[in-house]
Amino acid sequence: MSQKKIFLVLVAITTVSFLLHHGGHLSWTIEVFRLGCPSIRSPFSPDSSPRHKHTSVVFLKTHKTASSTVQNMLFRFAEHYNLTVALPVTACDHQFCYPRLFSSHFVHPHTMPPDIITNHLRFSHSEVRRLMPNDTVYITILREPGAMFESLFSYYNQYCQSFKRVPNGSLEAFLDQPWSYYRPEEKDSMYARNTLTFDLGGDKDRAAADAAMYAKRFAAEVERTFSLVMIAEHFDESLVLLRRLLSWDLEDVLYVKLNMRTPSSKSSLSEELTAKIRAWNAIDAVLYDHFNASLWRQLNALGLACVGREVQLLRRARDQLVRGCFGGRLPQLRSAAQITNKDLRPWQPSSKVAIVGYDLPANISRKGSGLPQDMCLKLIMPEVQYTRLLLRSESLRYRNRFQFRTSQQTLKQSGQHRETSALSSTQRPSGMLGRTTRGTLRLTQRSLN
Repeated sequence: MSQKKIFLVLVAITTVSFLLHHGGHLSWTIEVFRLGCPSIRSPFSPDSSPRHKHTSVVFLKTHKTASSTVQNMLFRFAEHYNLTVALPVTACDHQFCYPRLFSSHFVHPHTMPPDIITNHLRFSHSEVRRLMPNDTVYITILREPGAMFESLFSYYNQYCQSFKRVPNGSLEAFLDQPWSYYRPEEKDSMYARNTLTFDLGGDKDRAAADAAMYAKRFAAEVERTFSLVMIAEHFDESLVLLRRLLSWDLEDVLYVKLNMRTPSSKSSLSEELTAKIRAWNAIDAVLYDHFNASLWRQLNALGLACVGREVQLLRRARDQLVRGCFGGRLPQLRSAAQITNKDLRPWQPSSKVAIVGYDLPANISRKGSGLPQDMCLKLIMPEVQYTRLLLRSESLRYRNRFQFRTSQQTLKQSGQHRETSALSSTQRPSGMLGRTTRGTLRLTQRSLN
């Protein structure tokens, strides 16, 4: 090898090392790992056009599936690129009036028209399509039914009546005789059976005689709607597919795990209990198996070696970002009581379950990381607080736009008034000013509504 080639190789290695360890533009480094890896062609970008980042996204946020981590990623992406996130009206709190079937009326008018939908909702494709453009990418995430149901039983034990009436809060007792405790018509019953199916808009209580066929038909329906179904157990591999589907950069999919329970709040599952959970949640089990297999078909098509390299880079970049936010070290999980910043305290479902979060070092801005404190704060901000923060931000932006439109309309109306005043009474078109004024009033009224 010539000295020139050796020099160029050393420069390339030094550049990659610098970017990885000093927080540079990480999308450069991803090109190193793309070599020899086939690209996933976005169905929304013609081959001849440049690959622009896709910004019209619906993420169906399912329960207890690592979906809060994905939501936080989408929130940060939207803020970075000045996109509008659909947020719930005040009466719905931070969810779109879940468990009611989603309606466009649940969306706050200050967040219309949206680029991204990501808060909890019960999916209705027809209603979502009323808000989103035709090229919208639909994604969601599923989790293995055993682990998911154990998490649901623990998390909602004091809210779901089907769980509350179980003696001693015993998961084993519930699974031994689920129909002794489960009431399909009760409020919050969706947490006690086929929760994934319910969130996706399906029938969680399909009759046993038809359940198997229904599950297969429903899986096919979901596959027609959603371009990507992520799998929680293979989260980073799912992000490789997500990033390529949306033509995003590596730094757009960096994350910190959110909304986690303490180990003491978790129960280990035997094979027997897992089998009972899958039988009780049979439709969810079919969905999970179907889309887990689908995910691995996509990963194999991309090339597992390629995926492995990108996952490795993703994790290194994530650790570098996190260390930059936490003064050079990985963050420690803390209970809500230990977190000094109230904007970072995760919601606690009950005294029996502890949800942990993070607290930024008080002197983070003086650590010399070069990372903005606001970016680090958003990286670990829980769903409820982040939703409220976004609503305040988007409402302010909406009011500023409305005031600008109103002032422009007033100036236009004033100019028309001066022009019509200069006309003689015989030349002046009758009703011009009246029509203009009424049109302005209608525009103003629509904006206020």
